[in-house]
Amino acid sequence: MVTARAAATFEPVGRSAGAARAFVRDALLGWGLPEVVDDAVVLVSELVTNAVVHAGTAAEVCCLREAETVRIEVTDHHPERGLPAYADVPVTASDRYADPDGEGGRGLLMCSALAERWGVEYAAGSKTVWFRLPLPAHVTGTRYAVPATPGSELPSSTGPLRVAVVQLDDDGRVLAWNPDAEALFQHPADTVLGRPWADFAVWPQGPGTGLGLAATLRLARWEGSFGLRRADGATVEVYGAQVRVRDTEGIPSTLCLLVLEPDRAVLRSPARALPGDKTDQGGARLDLLTGSVGTDDLDTLLQRTVERARDLLDADAAYVLLTTEDESEFEVRAATGLTTGHRRHARFPVETGNRYDSARMPSVHEDLSTRPTGLALLADSGLRSLLTVPLKVEGRLIGSLGVAAAAPGRYDNEDALRLQFAADRVALAIESTRLTELERLRRGSLSFLVEASDLLAGTLQHEQTLALMAQMAVPTLASWCAVYTNGDHGAPASLAFVLHEDEDRIDPLRALLDKTAVPESGPTHGVRFWTAPSDTARAGGLADSLELDGLLGETVVLPLTARNRVIGLLALGSPAGIRFRQEILELAEDLSRRAALALDNSRLYSERTATSQALQRSLLPPDLPEIPGVEVDVYYQAAGEGNEVGGDFYDLFTIREGTYGFAIGDVCGTGPEAASVTGLARHSLRLLAREGLDAPQVLSRLNAAILDEGSRSRFLTLLYGELTPQPDGSTELSLVCAGHPLPLRLRTDGQVDRAATPQPLLGVMDELDLTAERLVLAPGEVLLCVTDGVTERREGRRMLGDDGLAEVLTGCTGLTAGAVALRVQRAVERFAPEPPSDDMAILTLRVPTQRTG
Repeated sequence: MVTARAAATFEPVGRSAGAARAFVRDALLGWGLPEVVDDAVVLVSELVTNAVVHAGTAAEVCCLREAETVRIEVTDHHPERGLPAYADVPVTASDRYADPDGEGGRGLLMCSALAERWGVEYAAGSKTVWFRLPLPAHVTGTRYAVPATPGSELPSSTGPLRVAVVQLDDDGRVLAWNPDAEALFQHPADTVLGRPWADFAVWPQGPGTGLGLAATLRLARWEGSFGLRRADGATVEVYGAQVRVRDTEGIPSTLCLLVLEPDRAVLRSPARALPGDKTDQGGARLDLLTGSVGTDDLDTLLQRTVERARDLLDADAAYVLLTTEDESEFEVRAATGLTTGHRRHARFPVETGNRYDSARMPSVHEDLSTRPTGLALLADSGLRSLLTVPLKVEGRLIGSLGVAAAAPGRYDNEDALRLQFAADRVALAIESTRLTELERLRRGSLSFLVEASDLLAGTLQHEQTLALMAQMAVPTLASWCAVYTNGDHGAPASLAFVLHEDEDRIDPLRALLDKTAVPESGPTHGVRFWTAPSDTARAGGLADSLELDGLLGETVVLPLTARNRVIGLLALGSPAGIRFRQEILELAEDLSRRAALALDNSRLYSERTATSQALQRSLLPPDLPEIPGVEVDVYYQAAGEGNEVGGDFYDLFTIREGTYGFAIGDVCGTGPEAASVTGLARHSLRLLAREGLDAPQVLSRLNAAILDEGSRSRFLTLLYGELTPQPDGSTELSLVCAGHPLPLRLRTDGQVDRAATPQPLLGVMDELDLTAERLVLAPGEVLLCVTDGVTERREGRRMLGDDGLAEVLTGCTGLTAGAVALRVQRAVERFAPEPPSDDMAILTLRVPTQRTG
């Protein structure tokens, strides 16, 4: 005797085999027969594949539940193909086929191996392969909860019972209208197709009447009574059951089954209370949506849901799992009554591999000690009874709700159906609130990353970048953070920075990490879990120390990858008992990529700056020589951040005993390009002067060397001189001023005059006619030599100029060489509020009134 039947037709396309497997699995699970699911699915998959792929016809699958067996039939419409060839002589079952490895024979070989009985039936234009699987005796364990109709509630009818089938699109417009709908409501199909369902449904309005029509149409499942307007204008009371479905292209619609109110028992689920009933067959109606919860407060909504589910079903514990974004794992989001194994945000696979534990069906686990669930959340909890129902929205699994009790056999089929009905109502609220939370998290993540990028881009200092990385991670992403940087030339990584949200724990954490082996670099992307700190603490007997109490929970390591190489590692840690959420780990990955690039930029900048400064320092003269009878002081400032030498330069050196050379010059431009000509000029001056050439010859040779640089050459203004202290206390000078600002002479009476005349600058003409000018500085007199960064100091259209410099120098009578240079430098800085934008050099020579040495 057949007690249940389910049938479906599948088109001759490649995906039909998978659809057939799902159909058979759902049908058998719905009948509470998980024990035969695996074998049935395997056989149906092979037979449907033969039909739709090899025979090329549609396949009809029919599942029949009998008293002691399940019979499944697969029918195709190409009877002359698809069966293997039989041999001419009797053989064993395993040798009946000409090609046991061929596609045609494999399905029947499997039927022979797995089924209790099987066979092939032919009809005109079709062929049916059938098999039977025996039903095992029921044992205490898990069963799937499906609605049952008690005999006392079976409907009675005096005439033909009509069930209207109406399909609505996502906008609530009528897509389909069957003949029973025409008969019941007197509307021909062509007059209703495409019209809004609201034109026909008389939906209850007002406070306390529940959801509106539009919101109800978007529920995964719904049952209830409402009015429906007939063609003659009268309203009839109907009872409806609706389900939200998606087609093969993912487009949602709502399927409504409608009967007249007196025939409501045809559609009504036993667990649903009828209007006017005080209680339903399974006890009081469950409602998990109580209290006012903010639409964006997901944690509060979930916690109240599990607490209410526990209380309404007199359970000892309850929990809610939500699916991850890819729907491959469950994440623990709320729980109550679980004292062991419960870690918030812990993850478990949706499909556990346990054939008796499907998250997609309401399930009753009678005794977990006899048939344990595959959910690690309940391991060692001492709970025996478990009731789980899926949370679905528009047919999509979004989570699972479970209640558990310490006693076995606490829950039955009716409890599962009541909880499923309540879960269907709360699922939409949970999903809506979760989407709001995800949107808020995404906005917060974007703001966090924008702020992090701005902060990291604001510095090129290596140590400051390390500190910023840690400060952005703690406490936003983790309770503590450690940054490891790779050494030069393949040297192992070393601990560079440690930060904890509690400053008192930074030192104990650093001490522990110093004892812990540095994590390996590993892949260039992705998060890796790292247990070495906890292992080190346990090995050293420190795990229970007060300093480390609660410090170490979950620890992850992210590579710092920039320019296709790992330059360091970022370690993030949580307190004991806390796991990282996936959203936090994804945000940490984004931060690590930005931080790695900033860290590499700061490293490159530091290396470039160190190299540049080393080269620039080589262009500066060594310590100035002591010149008997002459005071010398210099002030130098290069324009541009990080530059020690620019286009301006100075030098003072010994030519021969008793005679010294000095120079102050300005190469066209600033920065490294100008500095390269600076080096050429300074070193050439020393070499040529020590060859015995006089001042004009030295500058002529230097001019030729600059022109030899070709396109890299730059013109150069230069004041070059040789000085020789005299026995009478004066100092004799020989000067050539090649296009440079003229030196100023400060006499003892305060008078200032020019100490040379202008001559052609260097680096422009091949032949120069230069002349040395002789000058004698008397005791107390000063020779001031500057570059145009001093005389061309500007404030708007006003310039310091030669006259302004002479005025400053007039007030320096009686000052030492150092004091004169300092006063000129202060006058230049105070002339305008903006910092100087040009290189600046000041060289002062003074003959003291009393000779020393």
